[in-house]
Amino acid sequence: MDTHVYEQEGLRIAVEGCGHGTLNAIYASIEKSCEINSWDGVDLLIIGGDFQAVRNSFDLNCMSVPMKFREIGDFHEYYSGTRIAPYLTIFVGGNHEASNHLWELYYGGWVAPNIYYLGAANVVRLGPLRIVGLSGIWKGYNYKKPHHERLPYNQDDVKSSYHVRELDVRKLLQIRTQVDVGISHDWPRAVEWKGNWKDLFMKKDGFEADAKAGTLGSLAAKYVMDRLRPAHWFSAHLHVKFSAVIEHEKDTRIESQIGLATGTTNLPFSNGSNPRVNAEARLQLGPNIDPIRNDEEIEIDMDDDEVDISPVANCNANSSNNQDEISLTLEDDEVANTTLSAQQDVPEDLRAQLPASFSQPALSAPQPRLPPPASICNKSTRFLALDKCLPNRRFLQILEVKPISIQTNSTSAQMKPLRLEYDKEWLAITRVFASELHLGEPSSPVPANKGEAYYKPLIEEQEQWVEEHIVIRSQMMIPENFEITAPVYDPAVGIRTTEGPKEYTNPQTAQYCNLLGIENSFHASDQEREQRINQGPKADEPRMGGGRGRGRFRGGRGARDGARGGGRGGGRGRRRGGR
Repeated sequence: MDTHVYEQEGLRIAVEGCGHGTLNAIYASIEKSCEINSWDGVDLLIIGGDFQAVRNSFDLNCMSVPMKFREIGDFHEYYSGTRIAPYLTIFVGGNHEASNHLWELYYGGWVAPNIYYLGAANVVRLGPLRIVGLSGIWKGYNYKKPHHERLPYNQDDVKSSYHVRELDVRKLLQIRTQVDVGISHDWPRAVEWKGNWKDLFMKKDGFEADAKAGTLGSLAAKYVMDRLRPAHWFSAHLHVKFSAVIEHEKDTRIESQIGLATGTTNLPFSNGSNPRVNAEARLQLGPNIDPIRNDEEIEIDMDDDEVDISPVANCNANSSNNQDEISLTLEDDEVANTTLSAQQDVPEDLRAQLPASFSQPALSAPQPRLPPPASICNKSTRFLALDKCLPNRRFLQILEVKPISIQTNSTSAQMKPLRLEYDKEWLAITRVFASELHLGEPSSPVPANKGEAYYKPLIEEQEQWVEEHIVIRSQMMIPENFEITAPVYDPAVGIRTTEGPKEYTNPQTAQYCNLLGIENSFHASDQEREQRINQGPKADEPRMGGGRGRGRFRGGRGARDGARGGGRGGGRGRRRGGR
């Protein structure tokens, strides 16, 4: 793309739903779409998760995909340098990722040249746009836990590693200035009611029941979207194209009915009840309709979400049903549901013997809240979710996004080709919360939320530090410092190896921590890592009813090609909400 000066007309962006390891097809589809629209390219590609940054066969043992459905995908070609991404690409993490790889880049970083992972939570700038990213999916029973997963993973770790954590959301809720674009893998909770829900429910069997139950989508994503009010919000995950408009000044009916504490980090129901109770109010959220089911689409209740990760040679953005697709509902929430409901019938003496994770999380005390920031004044957000890259699916959209934020201290906002930049406010927030990041056991307490009134002066103080130590020194540009850490893919190893990956200190994370003057909690000595490998993965937590868990593999060197765990019961029917 030619270099030229531009004003505030916005950027040309391509948005893709779930990646599922099909970069070659995605890039080819963008090229074709630009040709049709007489564009000379795009400034940015956004991928809404399930990117699958699988570097080698060992990374597959940390990705939530059953062994028989594994594919290496084509990302490894970009990681090794065999191919170079033709467009600047950013993505958030989903629930089908090489979690060990993304763990190395918790604060964000390049997974390959020109392909940037936004980290667990992040704010970056590109030209005139300010972009927010939140990785993972919503699982309330892990929301208040620390990021405890560390190699070698057990089967629980493979799952929980992609569950959104309150600390990351808490950081995003401290932002007090306008942003332009928000990205999450999971849909913000209740966004389905802001668009053509009748059409959505007819396309997707099971969505109506989950939507009326108030369980479709992510509370964390809703908290962030309602607080930051970007002009655009992009999601993926549910494998369907859907658009909506959220009018923030009028969006109070649903919150009052289902108890969403927008902008807070307490559990969503202030009375401490189970989120699956209070159904009477939630049933009023939308009129009754009879969803139309596609009898030709096969769905199998298993252990993870829809998995169809075979590379696609030719992807088509036209909408139609793919009758040959086998759609897998492979999530783990029913285990938690069984746990929650069963607690009510367990005697107190037996309940005291259960692991800490079976206990109902204690509600935190209300914290002082400041008035909504005056600088966040956008009134409406345009929401767009897209499908995965498969033939005859609506997985890609190209559009021009104009900024509503005010750019300051940008070193490249007037020139193309554009480069990613750090965000001053986010760097300050990261410094404030760095000491609260604990990589411990699941039961390790996360420091309590002290509230906006407490954090605001601390963040303002750290913004001054960032100005003096980073901005003035012209270090706001994100360095293009990708380095290969893990071995590249070797076809001779095969994708069904049971050997787990090693843990690496990513130089990008080390440089980022040095820039901010914070501890790199993701570093460990070779001796420490060897000791953990020798100890093996932690035991999986027991399942109510004597189930053996989700026994697919153990991770680390002790990985095994096991079957899905027993104790799953008779399946969940065809429910697909919140997957």
